[in-house]
Amino acid sequence: MDFGINDAASIVSTKLKNWLEALTSMLPNIVVAVLVLIAFYFLSRLMKAGSRKLISKFSDQAAIIGLFSTIIALLTIMVGLVVALNVLQLTQAVTSLLAGAGIIGLALGFAFQDISANFISGVIMAFKKPIVVGDIIETNGYTGFVERIELRSTIIRTFQGLHVIIPNKDIFQNPFTNYTRTHTRRVDLEVGVSYGDDLDKVIAVVEKAVATNSYLVDGEPIKLVYEEFGSSSINFKVMFWIEYNPKKPMYLEAKSEAIRAIKKAFDENNITIPFPIRTLDFGIKGGEKLSEQLEAKEIKLLPKA
Repeated sequence: MDFGINDAASIVSTKLKNWLEALTSMLPNIVVAVLVLIAFYFLSRLMKAGSRKLISKFSDQAAIIGLFSTIIALLTIMVGLVVALNVLQLTQAVTSLLAGAGIIGLALGFAFQDISANFISGVIMAFKKPIVVGDIIETNGYTGFVERIELRSTIIRTFQGLHVIIPNKDIFQNPFTNYTRTHTRRVDLEVGVSYGDDLDKVIAVVEKAVATNSYLVDGEPIKLVYEEFGSSSINFKVMFWIEYNPKKPMYLEAKSEAIRAIKKAFDENNITIPFPIRTLDFGIKGGEKLSEQLEAKEIKLLPKA
């Protein structure tokens, strides 16, 4: 059986006619689908503007506000796309699209675990606000002012002027100290005195000296506790509370002032802060003087008469 050009042209003509008929029958659906997409586009813009106002009530970070408002706008457009495909009776395409998006999302999640963890930690920190710009924090071995909080990392400026970038995951998952939340701090100062000094007198002298500190909190008592018998001194700790302004921290200045006052008071009252002392024993049992050991050696070396 011969297959000629006329037969081929007839088949193509039939196919085109069928497609044209299908297109004509689907034309109302196509118009409706286009109108749905246009409506959802404008709806996404309204959703983005509304979400920016709503999110700004919970977070003042521009990156967070922009990110979530964009995500909400994209989700709105995606919903519109799904509705439009359903109008066009392309249910299979919708299923394939959702399945593909899920697989891609899962693959990206495994590939970028650390980035995802830092990102999620940054989002939670933006809403919970355990730290804000300007706080003084200590985390992961670094202490300084919070300069900037980004989606992936937090930048702090140390007291030495260095900028340190710390991943948000490390801050969120590990303990950290925020020195800005309270406006008082306790200074713990360790001192040692000689074994020959009167300990009751030491307490009175130290409390009087620390009481002159210009950073003391009114009404908070000064505490002094003896801690141990050291190798060269009896060691104690003096504790007192100071006013702490996060914008102008004076912790080191308060501690320095207390050290100077205690040293001056000790000098005026003949109280000794001893140097390390070492005792040398020259006998096998210990406690024997060097002169006694030398005399014993001389007696042994003298010839018998």
